[in-house]
Amino acid sequence: MLGLDWSYEAVDVTGDTLAGFVGSRDESWRGLSLTMPLKRDILPLLDSRDPVVDLAGGANTVLFDYGAPTRTVRGFNTDVYGIHRAFAAAGVSQLSSVQILGGGATAASVVVAAHELGARKVLISVRSPLKAIQLAQLGERLEMAVIVRSFGEEVATDGIPDAVVSTLPGGTNIGATFSEKLRSRAVLFDVAYDPWPSALASQWLDAGGRVIPGIDMLLYQALAQIRIFVAGSPQAALPREDDVLAAMRAAIGR
Repeated sequence: MLGLDWSYEAVDVTGDTLAGFVGSRDESWRGLSLTMPLKRDILPLLDSRDPVVDLAGGANTVLFDYGAPTRTVRGFNTDVYGIHRAFAAAGVSQLSSVQILGGGATAASVVVAAHELGARKVLISVRSPLKAIQLAQLGERLEMAVIVRSFGEEVATDGIPDAVVSTLPGGTNIGATFSEKLRSRAVLFDVAYDPWPSALASQWLDAGGRVIPGIDMLLYQALAQIRIFVAGSPQAALPREDDVLAAMRAAIGR
């Protein structure tokens, strides 16, 4: 759609081999998309970071910039944009409170995106509260009221959040139940996308609730990545961006 003579393919890289892989790329390489755990492993290898990287604690996009006398490795986080844009596309433009399931790198991006959407209260549900310390600190840095609880703990006393966001792999059994009232009123954003619908999404749909699938997050974060690869900035709209987005949607059946 963009008329670029580029290729985009998967490469198996581990944390142990990442530094060698990044250092050995030549000028034919424009950049990289990163999945976990590489989103965090890449941080010491970056020459510069987009501010969102430091907030979310991870970079999912690398741009090789050849404009300086020496190549620079620039890091970006487009997950936050993908989450924010997926909410907006589903008609959710404002949040006041959110419950997050899971405490990993994606959960950190959810905290930042929820804050951008106005949320000032976040309930973090995790298997082990000790693993959510950094996530809770992030919420506090953003001046959000943070509550951390184990999956099985009762949450009804905290009221019904505007959104429940699951950052867990599809099929994960958290040993917790959600009332029909909550499922019918709070929108579910489930980052899982395969298989779909997830068990959690099915519960929400059974209660007549709204569900945002994880594939939408991937769609919009990928759009921001393409902006970076083409123009060097996640804010720079692409030529014929509406057509590009339509082609991307068609490719994934959305």
